[in-house]
Amino acid sequence: MQVIAVMNYKGGVGKTTLTANLGAAVAARGHRVLLIDLDPQANLTFSFYTVEQWREELRKDTTIMRWYEGDAPGREVDLHRLVVTPPLVNHHLADTGGRLDLISSHLKLIDIDLRLAARLGGGTTLGESKRKFLDLHGCLARALRHESFQEYDLVLIDCAPNFGLVTKTAIVASDHVLVPAKADYLSTLGIHYLAGNCDDLVAEYNDYVNHGGRDGADQPIQTRFLGVVFTMVKIYAGKPIGTQQYYMQDVRLNAQIGVLNGMVRDSPRHFGDAGEGGVPAMLRAPLTDEVAVEFGRLTTEILDAVEAGAKQ
Repeated sequence: MQVIAVMNYKGGVGKTTLTANLGAAVAARGHRVLLIDLDPQANLTFSFYTVEQWREELRKDTTIMRWYEGDAPGREVDLHRLVVTPPLVNHHLADTGGRLDLISSHLKLIDIDLRLAARLGGGTTLGESKRKFLDLHGCLARALRHESFQEYDLVLIDCAPNFGLVTKTAIVASDHVLVPAKADYLSTLGIHYLAGNCDDLVAEYNDYVNHGGRDGADQPIQTRFLGVVFTMVKIYAGKPIGTQQYYMQDVRLNAQIGVLNGMVRDSPRHFGDAGEGGVPAMLRAPLTDEVAVEFGRLTTEILDAVEAGAKQ
């Protein structure tokens, strides 16, 4: 099982659209995929369930908020008990041998960061503070080691556009980080800081594991960047428009992380409904569709990068 955190400090960059379609595209190749929605906006959840279905079937007992709340993450309910199987997309996947499951989000997840931050305080010794840090930051990583999750080939975590504690638990739990970005000033501005903050978190976590771990219960992490994926790319005469080319080249030259060759073009015809039908666009599009072909190449590039990283 490989885990990818999909994140960018900037919202509105197509993060959820990429996550939903990437997960569906990988499942369509016969793989078992789990999506975890950690964004309080819950747009990934609403890509597979209507708001009404969420309210009636998921809101009370089956969202990620149930796992994070309480005295400590996982104290109220085991993470694997929150997994649901969206019916419409899996009906579409029936002949592929793949499956796509989901742990849904909740609009009140936005309040969880403050509660988690409060739990970090109060340590009377350095050792106790380190144990609290590891307990909290490593909670999702430990939960995903449960045997119920080992049936999955890939886990995609849709992170909130921030670097709060919930997002940090996703980074610690992930083998890879994928950064979707629009080719504009605001969307690329924070990539440098995002890379630096992730590297700092990994270094701090591993230092605490090596000098204050809980008798082997916590493990060092090697979270790697898969790279930047440019989204909402406007194509003219077969290539991105000039202004976007400028920002794409700037990121390639100056960012600390690489840029994938594949991209997601701006296509309201494909992505305009934001998953309202419960089946991501790349499963509904004809195999010969130009946008679907491009997305297929991007999916292959990401899977190849994940496989190469797993072998290192």
